[in-house]
Amino acid sequence: MDKKTLRRRQLDLLKAISPLEYEQKVFSIEQTLFLSEEWKSSEVIAVTVSKHPEVNTWNIIKRAWEEGKKICVPKCKPSTKELVFYELNTFTHLEKVFYDLYEPIPSLTKSVHKDNIHTVIVPGLAYTEKGYRLGFGGGYYDRFLSGYEGCTLSLAFREQLVEDLPVESFDMPVDKIMTENGSIQCG
Repeated sequence: MDKKTLRRRQLDLLKAISPLEYEQKVFSIEQTLFLSEEWKSSEVIAVTVSKHPEVNTWNIIKRAWEEGKKICVPKCKPSTKELVFYELNTFTHLEKVFYDLYEPIPSLTKSVHKDNIHTVIVPGLAYTEKGYRLGFGGGYYDRFLSGYEGCTLSLAFREQLVEDLPVESFDMPVDKIMTENGSIQCG
């Protein structure tokens, strides 16, 4: 199955999760994250601002602020297909861009170099237990993670775990996947 078909299938699976089941699964995933050593030991965390039906990250951002952690969110540069992360201190410093995604407003936020980020929460639509993922297309995260030496993890519903994915030479696996059923150490 090609990546485009896989993406469509995964989105349909996620959209089929009932609202109450979605909320319960997100809560369980958040608890797994908040109790993890990666969360506890990271002062600077990078995360995308989620869009339904992805695992909700808005509460994760709020929890990080409550704990005094620095949160960085990405801005996509389509011309170069690269991500630049900016420190987010308030949701009012976000703007809605293409595909109804929220990204930081660069003039109101400060960029953060990847060497200063302790943990990157990497988004995706499907994951293998080896940490390979099917992203949303474009390879933005694979480019960013090339040469990144911090911790990488993904938050996923059980429905997002698959046996196999097409893997290319530039695909960067994550270190850990956190689901509503606990953590999967990858690799």
